[in-house]
Amino acid sequence: MAGAPHTLTLTVNRDRSRWWQSVWIRRLLLLVPLAIAVLGLVNRFGQKPVTDAIAAPAARLEVTAPLDARSGLIYAARFRIGATRALKDATLILDPGWADGFTVNGQAPQPLTQGSANGRLVYGFGHIPAGQRLTFWLSLQVNPTTIGRHRQNVSLYDGNRHIATVRRTLTIFP
Repeated sequence: MAGAPHTLTLTVNRDRSRWWQSVWIRRLLLLVPLAIAVLGLVNRFGQKPVTDAIAAPAARLEVTAPLDARSGLIYAARFRIGATRALKDATLILDPGWADGFTVNGQAPQPLTQGSANGRLVYGFGHIPAGQRLTFWLSLQVNPTTIGRHRQNVSLYDGNRHIATVRRTLTIFP
């Protein structure tokens, strides 16, 4: 029987006598991907929608969207305006965190006007009678290279008059 090559020693390469070669270290390292998969299954990394709402004398504003997301995730955000008093020119203004690092896939219903102001998305819906509700859906995809925290505040205006602001932050995991 031939002996071991000159570059190998039996105690290190066969018997694995060094501490970092322990079978328990390898088993522990295999638990890391398992733990990540389990955390994903219990929805720790995103997409469960959360509703944030604020009521003002003129209207109630609700935003339903995830607070945690993964890169590449496609989801829909829902914006609901409930007019207590008639809104003559209802306008939603979304912080830059709704567009920076995202792809907007669709909107329903189509706003009467849309544009941007200082990096913010501006959607105009016109007249909403008192007692009526408007629900606006925005389909978004997180770009695969986007990670970190993004401020996603949503403000409701009636013309130039500020009605309410929902404050929220989205965390994007790699």
